[in-house]
Order: sequence, then structure tokens, then C-alpha cells
Amino acid sequence: MSNTLIRNLVGNYRQNHMSAIKNSMGIDDAHSIWFDLPKLKRFISMIEEEAGKINPETTEEDLGIRFYYAAYPKAENWDIMATHPVDREYAEKHTLVMIPTLKKTSETGESLHYDFNPLSGNGEVMAMTQKSRGLDDSDDIGIGENSGQLIPPQDSIVELF
Repeated sequence: MSNTLIRNLVGNYRQNHMSAIKNSMGIDDAHSIWFDLPKLKRFISMIEEEAGKINPETTEEDLGIRFYYAAYPKAENWDIMATHPVDREYAEKHTLVMIPTLKKTSETGESLHYDFNPLSGNGEVMAMTQKSRGLDDSDDIGIGENSGQLIPPQDSIVELF
């Protein structure tokens, strides 16, 4: 991607989405998130390792990561963050949650990348099993990742765009 295109895309986000959030919710939301390389490498390695335990024939091409847009809770509901310590100054700001994906053939024969929890024990893709069987989140062990550094509240002096 060219810097010009990146600048235009980031500008579109700031002018449209961030201003809508500010105007409708009164939140000075984050506009970027940073993850350190070791964290990303560990996350990728864990996905590969755990998927390989379930099916040793799983290839790199079968695996991926889906980025979900998410938002932290309001400060008064911060107790739900007890198991995932994040500074309270992130309250109500948006973030990204990374979820592993696994390529499988759908019922219609299409090759799709399904959300996948290799820690679930049975190695089935979450989207297929939970949606088709009406399962809830009672199996709350997951391999998602979040804890990046949001700007703001961190200083934007480090950003180019």
C-alpha cells in the first residue's frame, strides 16, 4: 500500500467513524492499536502448535487470524476485565480482538475460514459448532488475544498517519 492510500484510508476513518463516535457518544476514541512483535509471534506460534496437536496435517495456509472490532466496557463495569488486566483509562475505547481461523469446507462445498478455538479439545471450528448447535459460551477457554496499546490514551507522537 502506498503512504498516500494509507493516509486517505486513515483520514476517512477519522473524519467519519471517529467523529460519529465523538458526536453521538461523547467519547474521544482510540484511532490506532499497537502490538509488539514478540506477542504477535507467540500468538501465531500458539495457533500453529495447538492446531497441529489436533490435526498434524494442518498447514499454514489452513490457518489465519480474524480481527474483530471491539469496545472496552464503561468504567463502572470494569469488573468484567478482572481476568484480562487492562488499564481503566481504556474504558469505552474501541480495540481489536484477534481470533484464530481454520479453513474448512462448508456444507455447500466452499472453502471458508471459520473462527477456531484449538483449545476447545475437539478441534471443531467454533462458528460451525456453536451456530449450528445453538451452543453458548459455557466452554469459556479461548485463544483470543487483545492487549495492545491504544492511541489515545497513549501518545500519538509515534504515529506517521
